[in-house]
Amino acid sequence: MSDQEKLDFSTILATSVHDMKNSLFMLLQSIEVLGSADNLTDQQHKSFADLHYQTSRVNSTLMQLLALYRSDKKELPIYIDEHCVVDVFTEVIDKNQTYLNCHDIEINVDVDDDLMGYFDIDLITYLIGDIFVNALRHAQKTIHLRAFSKDGLLNIQVEDDGEGYPEHMLAASQNNQTDFNANKGRSGLGLLFAKRIAAEHKNKQIQGHILCENKLQSKGGVFTLRLP
Repeated sequence: MSDQEKLDFSTILATSVHDMKNSLFMLLQSIEVLGSADNLTDQQHKSFADLHYQTSRVNSTLMQLLALYRSDKKELPIYIDEHCVVDVFTEVIDKNQTYLNCHDIEINVDVDDDLMGYFDIDLITYLIGDIFVNALRHAQKTIHLRAFSKDGLLNIQVEDDGEGYPEHMLAASQNNQTDFNANKGRSGLGLLFAKRIAAEHKNKQIQGHILCENKLQSKGGVFTLRLP
């Protein structure tokens, strides 16, 4: 096989991921329509909500793979501008409203309506959305979405009341390594995506970063995204 005939598997995979994302987007829309029908039982509504949730998780994973591929190729477009943080939370909640309508999880939002930040609105919404979906999976009753400015950094937090982050993910969030051991229950792909996207946000010598912590006085984990 000549050099021209050799398959670039990474490019083929990226193209396939893009096609699958488009199909999943249409599937998600169909699930939303079917799940909102008035003639469904409560159990059927819940089944559609769970199907929508799982499909959203697959779509999020594919988006992360595509973004990481583009980042590795230095082709990931970053459009940083001033945005209202509450808009991020609103979109994240809206995208998961189908699931929330059928599950008893309280969402508390703590952010000033006029809090602004400089970031890529699409990438940061994807990032917080992925963390939020993960929190839905582990939360018992409540998820807190919080944002504030401190020491010149915009802090965006997702806090749940689940079992907390496992030790290997706590360690991975604080160094340059990411654990992809699927036997531990979480591949670490979302964490790697979050770290890459955060790092793409820079202001002079200050670079965005993330932190995963477990609450000391109660159950649950806290994910923090810090942007300059």
